[in-house]
Amino acid sequence: MDGATVVPPRRMPAKAFMTEAQLAGVRTRNPWRGVGMIAHAWAVIGAAMALAIVWPHPLTIVLAIMLIGSRQLGLAILMHEGAHGLIVADEKANLSISQWLCAYPIFAETRAYRRYHLKHHAHTQTEDDPDLILSAPFPITRASYRRKFWRDITGQTGYEQRKAQVIGALGDRSRPLMDQLSDLWRVLGGALTFNVLLAVVLTALGGWWAYPVLWLVPLLTWFQVVTRVRNIAEHAVVSDSDDPLRNTRTTLASRLERLFVAPYYVNYHLEHHLLFYVPAYNLPRVHQILRSGPLGGRIELERGYAAVLRKALSKPDAMDGPGALASRARRAAAGAKAEGDRVRGGF
Repeated sequence: MDGATVVPPRRMPAKAFMTEAQLAGVRTRNPWRGVGMIAHAWAVIGAAMALAIVWPHPLTIVLAIMLIGSRQLGLAILMHEGAHGLIVADEKANLSISQWLCAYPIFAETRAYRRYHLKHHAHTQTEDDPDLILSAPFPITRASYRRKFWRDITGQTGYEQRKAQVIGALGDRSRPLMDQLSDLWRVLGGALTFNVLLAVVLTALGGWWAYPVLWLVPLLTWFQVVTRVRNIAEHAVVSDSDDPLRNTRTTLASRLERLFVAPYYVNYHLEHHLLFYVPAYNLPRVHQILRSGPLGGRIELERGYAAVLRKALSKPDAMDGPGALASRARRAAAGAKAEGDRVRGGF
């Protein structure tokens, strides 16, 4: 194609690597597939819960926690689809589906997430990127990652996120208590309603332990672990922060990785950044088109999440040290509004 090798800074038009007919095909939304991915996520969650309730054993419970945690990440990914308006064509229906079936179950909020996430797309890997704090510290040491993994798998990260979310929703603590509770309900009412209903159903089916063990524990542990791995894979240790083909990464995931770490095509992150209006289920096709064209050899690509982690954890342990101050500085640079939306969004 004429001009295919011309790469504008940070932005690349679709015509640089595909025809108009190909673009029309990949951007076509199929509402049945969008809703079908959500149904699949809940089916896997239900099957994992049934496994642990019918055959309660440490092994089945651990397996259920990992499966449910990975599908909770799946719900976050599908909330992301909703934030881009890609589940169904109708805007109101898209928001309702995204909120009630994807965001609220994991104590997230689609609209707040959308506000700060679109800033990420507009300012990828720049100082104005609200997600820069997730990638800028890398590479790190293995010792640093072990500490992060321990905080994630023991629930410390998840607890701090939920704590920040509640404190942010309460607002100014000097106000009357009823005003604070009113704001808490306004911000988290949908999430609390869904989770109370889920707790009632699981208690009726499996006993008092089912909701905390089979929903809250995965949300506070395995969900945090795989969310961090996904974040690392998407933007950490990329080749060129100024090149739209290299400032984000696609990771070729195995079936096992797609089951436990990267559901619903989230591994095709480069393709998503190039065409953020394309539904997730069409991203593999975008990948094929891109790889087969003249730009295919330039894209940031890794085979498997283990390979990404090897790059991201390549800093020698002798250089290990705290990075909190730098992280706080990056967070401040991202802007208070984007940070507020992040917290309200549940991340």
